[in-house]
Amino acid sequence: MKEDFLKYQAQTSAHPLAMEVSRAEGSYIYDTQGRPHLDFVAGVSACSLGHCHPKVVEAVQKQAETYMHVMVYGEYAQAPAVEYTKLLASLLPDNLETTYLVNSGTEAIEGALKLARRATGRSQLIAAKNAYHGNTMGSLSMLGTEERKSAFRPLLPDVAFIGFNRKEDLDQITGKTAAVLLETIQGGAGFILPTDDYLKEVRKRCDETGTLLILDEIQPGFGRTGRLFAFEHYGISPDILVIGKGMASGLPAGAFVASHKLMSLLQYGPKQGHITTFGGNSVIAAASLATLKHITTSNLMAASLKKEKRIRKRLKHPLIKEIRGKGLMLALIMESAEIADHVILACAKRGLILFWLLFEPRAIRISPPLTISDEEIEKGCGTILEVLTEYRQ
Repeated sequence: MKEDFLKYQAQTSAHPLAMEVSRAEGSYIYDTQGRPHLDFVAGVSACSLGHCHPKVVEAVQKQAETYMHVMVYGEYAQAPAVEYTKLLASLLPDNLETTYLVNSGTEAIEGALKLARRATGRSQLIAAKNAYHGNTMGSLSMLGTEERKSAFRPLLPDVAFIGFNRKEDLDQITGKTAAVLLETIQGGAGFILPTDDYLKEVRKRCDETGTLLILDEIQPGFGRTGRLFAFEHYGISPDILVIGKGMASGLPAGAFVASHKLMSLLQYGPKQGHITTFGGNSVIAAASLATLKHITTSNLMAASLKKEKRIRKRLKHPLIKEIRGKGLMLALIMESAEIADHVILACAKRGLILFWLLFEPRAIRISPPLTISDEEIEKGCGTILEVLTEYRQ
């Protein structure tokens, strides 16, 4: 299977990990030799409830037997999508009441950017340096490093960048700015948290200039940081919320959420201002609904903060210079990229799945399922410490 994978399936790097997967359950992925691999990555924060959670599997199976795709987005009322968006609205601030369901985080970013330009009549968009919001052309235009987008230019015009946590850059937001797009917690940059009321100052400046604030919660959303969405930690609310990844426990999903007044602008001028065939797919919506219900009716969100403390307490080693992030969105910052590479690859051989971050080569991603047990955390941390100790010898 590995040979066919490399030959027939397009690759994103010259050296993929290429594990041959047979099945997955809970916090483990099993290869075709039956070997278990403890998952400290959760499909890059996508498998919120672990692999094949019974409630999600049941919801998917039940819906697949009832109906799957019946019509393009927004034409038919389908119970899973209606119930999901209604529940989501009840859990969000009042201005975030209407949800547009799409297929991925990057598509949700595209829709949010279009909505912002449509609503304001302005063209300028502002993002943060070292930001990552996806890889389609609009999302790529908002990516905060030139190295990863220069080969694909020309991209969207009239895009500017500010430093994350740099309040002195906020005067770049003006009456010409349609939207400021920020990750609530910067992901690819190394799990950078907003500090010193930074987001409140961004919110204030956007209000002063009539600029829409778009928060990208694709990665920290759905309980990963101890709240349903990370912006709840910081006392602000966006005009447009973008979600994805952990939304459907491993199935492809995304959405952007705004007020009903804002969203109604996509109905005219032009008609069908954003369209998608498979957005709101009933099977995906059923998985999303089951995921959201379980996260919000269990202790998983509060437990993520307790699990963070356990990981921080356990992972003390001279080669770990810092642990960034919040909840179960953590990054080990090593002395060098060489050490980070060694740990990730050595742990993979020992049955522990770790991964990299895009723009911080010294970082090791730890973003396990919210359902990971204390015993599994101890086991995974033990493996990391073993590898680090052997590296120093």
